[in-house]
Amino acid sequence: MFIKRIEIRFTMAKKKKFRADFRKNREDRPRTSDWTRRWRQHGFEDESPPQSERISGKGEIARRRTVRGEQLDQSETPGLGIHLDVDESVCRPGRVLSVLGLHSTVEDASGNIYQCATRRLLKTLATEQRHVVAVGDRVRFRPVEGTDSPEGLIERVEPRHGCLCRTVRGRQHIIVANVDRLAIVVSAAEPRLKPNLIDRLLMAAEKGGVRPLICINKIDLVDPAGLQPLAGVYGRMGYEVLLLSAKTGFGVERLRRALMGRETVVAGQSGVGKSSLLNVVDPSFQLHIQPVSEETEKGKHTTTTARLLPLAGGGFVVDTPGMRRFQPWDVTAEEVPGFFRDLRPYEHLCRFPNCTHTHEDQCAVKNAVADGRLDERRYESYCHLLSGDGD
Repeated sequence: MFIKRIEIRFTMAKKKKFRADFRKNREDRPRTSDWTRRWRQHGFEDESPPQSERISGKGEIARRRTVRGEQLDQSETPGLGIHLDVDESVCRPGRVLSVLGLHSTVEDASGNIYQCATRRLLKTLATEQRHVVAVGDRVRFRPVEGTDSPEGLIERVEPRHGCLCRTVRGRQHIIVANVDRLAIVVSAAEPRLKPNLIDRLLMAAEKGGVRPLICINKIDLVDPAGLQPLAGVYGRMGYEVLLLSAKTGFGVERLRRALMGRETVVAGQSGVGKSSLLNVVDPSFQLHIQPVSEETEKGKHTTTTARLLPLAGGGFVVDTPGMRRFQPWDVTAEEVPGFFRDLRPYEHLCRFPNCTHTHEDQCAVKNAVADGRLDERRYESYCHLLSGDGD
């Protein structure tokens, strides 16, 4: 019996060790290429010529190392895909409130705020992420003693859910993690309304498992009746649409009820009034705002970094910087029709099973557009997304 117990414990320990991929950095070049600079600095009198030269691209340190933890399914938990083992007696659970450069603001369970750096092991793991830590992350961090202000070191990022992600220079940018609702804010005017941006954010919400809420702000600048066709298109698909005015307060109480008790990320282009709406919903935020440029009718990027803010009545909101372009992350051309709710009833009625609904004959989607059963603008937005064009 004693031998069997030893074998079981050894097997369980072995399962927590695996080889992880690391970035190819933090090492010397395998081939020396700075001979001229070295000669000008100190010559070669005290140096003996090398007898051999490494030509392998592997370098001094292998790009794979053995780490302790477990591998996660990245299709279910976006991120590193690795859950590292940490010392639970030393590390505290925390929530990332904001990320600025190499440092993150983390709040622990007692409400204490720490300025945290990220463990080097996390930063050097091979990943498609633009940044390892994102706003809204639940982390394990180790407080650092002997500092003037509370500081810490993030040791592990917990598995994520409900992420809003986009593509930035071919890499995954997780704007916010662990939210259950996305408030898509657009303006009826100043700047002009961009329905295609709504479609892209709706796709990102569907992809990330987040419930969307469409908010059309600044209706005091237009005739609200002119917005009914657009609101009706999204309403018929089951999306919740709110007509709002941060200036007059119209619809703000409905928005407050929609945000209360939930964790919501607020996203949209610059100048649409995201911060203004949040200031009306909870005046304690006192977020900085600026008027839209009179020359370009565009926002001035007043909000520079995403921040997680607690609501007075319960829940959180995440105020994000304005975006002028948004490309959803990791969406193939074959997946695009599945994210358009209004296209789904028709896509299986086409003659060809691999129909792209763009140029094929006997396409049920194109016929529905021609007959007026599908909104023509939504179909054009689908074609832009399918071709990979930016917004």
